[in-house]
Amino acid sequence: MKKLPKGIRAALFDMDGVLLDSMPMHARCWKESMSLFGINMPEIETFQIEGMRGLDICKMMALRELHREVSEEEAQKMYDAKSKAVEASPQPVTMPGVKHLMEQMKRDGLKIVVVTGSGHRSLLDDLQRRFPGLIDPQLMVTSYDVENGKPHPEPYLRGMEKAGTTPEETIVVENAPLGVRSAKAAGAFTIAVNTGPLPAEALLNEGADMLFEKMTDLDEQWDAINGK
Repeated sequence: MKKLPKGIRAALFDMDGVLLDSMPMHARCWKESMSLFGINMPEIETFQIEGMRGLDICKMMALRELHREVSEEEAQKMYDAKSKAVEASPQPVTMPGVKHLMEQMKRDGLKIVVVTGSGHRSLLDDLQRRFPGLIDPQLMVTSYDVENGKPHPEPYLRGMEKAGTTPEETIVVENAPLGVRSAKAAGAFTIAVNTGPLPAEALLNEGADMLFEKMTDLDEQWDAINGK
């Protein structure tokens, strides 16, 4: 079995599809909200472009479907409609296995940082309740903290700054192709967990160093890959 590099001091986690089983909800909300603006956005596309900042998704979809660029104000109006749909949806469940995985990492001395392209306050604010003693609000990077979202390396580089670690001391846990690309561009050892409907190749082709089919698999094999 492949092992993690020696000297790892921090684990950077994506949120949607990693900490929260929230991607089906996001896919539905994106499709419904974009249709209000005459934009067709199949649910599978949400999984393909997951990790991008919401405003960037709105601008991209408008350019493709409406054949024009939209202003920041127009993009914000579109994203507000998506946020409203999320707020009206039932809260997603915590991804099985991830809390125990974090507890093992903390036991092993790793600092935990959340790095997400999300700007949904209700989901972000709820993380501390779900993960008491494991997630520090000061150790989070959200869409509000970066100029360039995933797949740009900036989100994970910012996460390393908050953790006080180098790329060689950092691992990333991701579920999205663009998130894997971002993490690899930032120089981190990247563990992909394929919690969505995309083929494994979508993550491996972006350079994932390890691949697990479920978060519970990674949780159960943590000691083995960490050399215990």
